[in-house]
Amino acid sequence: MKHLFLLVFSLTTLYVSAQQVEYKTFVYTNDELANAISKLNDERDTSRGYLGDIFSATAGSMKGLASGYITSFFDLGVNAIGSLITKRSRMKKEWEEAIKKENVYQTVINSVSELSDFYDDTSFDGAMDPKGMRFDGIGCLRMEGPDTMFYISCHINRDKLYRIINHSKYELVLDTLILSPKHSNLPNNTELNIPYSFEERKNFNLRMDITITSSWMNEIVQLQKNQELGSFTINIPVDEQLLDSNGFLRYVRHEGETPKYHVMGECFIVPRSYMGYRDEKDNFKDCWGTGEYKLTVSIKESCDVTDQYRANWRADYKRRKEMAKKNREMGIVEQSWQVVSNQKWDEITKSWVITTLKAPATYMSKDLINKLGLE
Repeated sequence: MKHLFLLVFSLTTLYVSAQQVEYKTFVYTNDELANAISKLNDERDTSRGYLGDIFSATAGSMKGLASGYITSFFDLGVNAIGSLITKRSRMKKEWEEAIKKENVYQTVINSVSELSDFYDDTSFDGAMDPKGMRFDGIGCLRMEGPDTMFYISCHINRDKLYRIINHSKYELVLDTLILSPKHSNLPNNTELNIPYSFEERKNFNLRMDITITSSWMNEIVQLQKNQELGSFTINIPVDEQLLDSNGFLRYVRHEGETPKYHVMGECFIVPRSYMGYRDEKDNFKDCWGTGEYKLTVSIKESCDVTDQYRANWRADYKRRKEMAKKNREMGIVEQSWQVVSNQKWDEITKSWVITTLKAPATYMSKDLINKLGLE
């Protein structure tokens, strides 16, 4: 009996490990980007008061105040097979509905608090002064143990920096991609651990939507709250013929090379918040801050089923029912999942890191959170 318990526990542990999904989202910064922008724009004379150096010294300290936030919420699982078990009808329509839900996985990653310092210093010229811009792009990573299952990296398009000078807008370009349908979150079934198979699935596509918002105070004391500055969309259809021997699509864009995968969209630079002050002679002067903003990243994986798989729906229905029965006997039935997010500034990589973990709620223990670096 003891050995049986250990076997069941081990299988349950393996099943839960396979169902945990953890993403790390990076917001890159680059102190050299400001120099590249300056080359396209004449340096403007700036009269600095004695508080200028104080502002410069304290700008980076705000990162410490904005790090270590943690939040969580519950997400009801998609129990697609559950409807098939509880209903007596075995109509093909029910199987189609289950597969339709299973062929889509979506997760939304939000910054827990405002990300600070879009610029490296305050400005004495205006709210849209691009001088000192250091924000340089966004990346996202998903790993299983030491292995990278998914990675995407986008940086500001250096070929279009003139848009920052002319229109206060910037564009992103995709420069690194690692993606594998077989190591994706599809099929999206919270009860049955079904692997991705090209014999059963086709037309795998990854879509990533990035939205940036900001709140700021202007010089006439009007608060602009949660205003969308812009959005980006990336669509990556995956052709099985382009995968390597391990089932991965790997892409690196070399310098000056036309990107293979386009990032659609544009975004305004972050408006600086007004923050007037008095200098050493008690003269009131205008000053604008280093820019705060929020980030939302939506990742959606989708696919379709092959004609052969659809033709054999009866056999697949029977297989699923048997798998579900075994899982119920082992107690592997989860009704809800918990999502935990954490946001920190990484001084070594000079980037914000947002960690999002999704796992069955009953297994989201404090010990698990601590092991994943979300303490």
